[in-house]
Amino acid sequence: MSTPTAPRTALGGPRAYVVWIAAVMAYSIAVLQRTTMGVSGLEATERFGASATIVSTFVVLQLAVYAICQIPAGVLLDRYGSRVTLIAGALLMGGGQLLMAQTETVGSAMIARIILGAGDALTFSSAIRLVPAWFPPSRVPLLTQLTGILGQVGQIASAVPFVALLTVAGWGTAFTSAASLSAVAALLVLLVVRATPAGVPRPRVKQDLRRIPQVLVRIIRHPSTQLGFFTHFTAGFTGIAFSMMWGYPYLTAGEGLSRPAASAVMTVLVVIAIIAGPVIGSLTQRHPLRRSTLVLVIVASIGVPLLALVLWPGPAPIWLLILLVAGFSIGGPASSVGFDFPRTDMARHRLGTATGVVIMGGFIGGLISILLIGVVLDLLRPDGNYDLEAFRLAFAVQLPMLAIGVAGMLITRRNLRRRMAARGQEVPLWRDVWRSGRWRQL
Repeated sequence: MSTPTAPRTALGGPRAYVVWIAAVMAYSIAVLQRTTMGVSGLEATERFGASATIVSTFVVLQLAVYAICQIPAGVLLDRYGSRVTLIAGALLMGGGQLLMAQTETVGSAMIARIILGAGDALTFSSAIRLVPAWFPPSRVPLLTQLTGILGQVGQIASAVPFVALLTVAGWGTAFTSAASLSAVAALLVLLVVRATPAGVPRPRVKQDLRRIPQVLVRIIRHPSTQLGFFTHFTAGFTGIAFSMMWGYPYLTAGEGLSRPAASAVMTVLVVIAIIAGPVIGSLTQRHPLRRSTLVLVIVASIGVPLLALVLWPGPAPIWLLILLVAGFSIGGPASSVGFDFPRTDMARHRLGTATGVVIMGGFIGGLISILLIGVVLDLLRPDGNYDLEAFRLAFAVQLPMLAIGVAGMLITRRNLRRRMAARGQEVPLWRDVWRSGRWRQL
């Protein structure tokens, strides 16, 4: 007598979208928690009586923990699935924000950001892991982009209502309110999210602990993982540094914008990314052999306005600020293209770990950038009275970082294409594509 099995849920059906929306909401709340320090940096210097370097260390420490935890988070994700890791991440972030709401000492604040960074590390990779599990491959690139972009609504929440609450009700109320949202996210995931559709077994990884280092080395050395890492690093770190720490202070203390005007510019950062994300996802899906070229073009749209801002005499015109923010915005979804390289070239049960390695790219770059900008600001203005000249010289440290990232992309792309060629998958030269008219390969 056969044992009845659960009915198989069709990929991409209504249930899939319910699960995905819940994961996006959890990630959006995580982004809110992640960026609260960036919009409260000036208040933090007063509350803790600390310099810009110390306050930036809060975020650097948070990002360092986030980056370091990506690999263990990926291992946990491969082992336990997205539901468990999303709930754990939300609870950790809520605990970190509660501690931040109550503390007035630098040491406790650092512990709070460490806890928050660990919880944050579990969230995004868990959310995007649900996409290939619940949707057919043809929809994965676009929905991966939408996951990252819609999650950035949390940044709007930190730039507008959180700032308003911080101004009106004070530090403790603002951070406690933010923490309560993580509790809501954990409950939502518990009630709605499942790792795989009904009737679809979840790939389980039961790894000998002694072999985990060997597996990690193989995943890290894989050229698709390396290209994904440098893609995320190069396209993503400037936007991370701007949104998480130095954008709001630069716009207010540097360019002299009012708080509402600065919040509006930070909102533009998200709105443009929401518009660009689906376009980049569609192009990635239609032209998979030219994904890295698309990212390199977008990186140029980041570097050119940044260089212009550094060299501009006097306050920057609003059009240049919008152009700069637009470049940072588009860099966000462009960095998500990095997840597509392991997805199309690695075993499915290793994607959690590979995704964690890719995520490390942008956030390692972000934490280095945040720390270097803080150091330069303190060297130039040790009294804490930062002005436009100091901010521009500090922002200039990002230009050589962009150059390093582009070099890393080109080298790892060459290695991946050699691997593809060995399997019989050639990437045609541009001149050959142009002569033959094979525009679909662009």
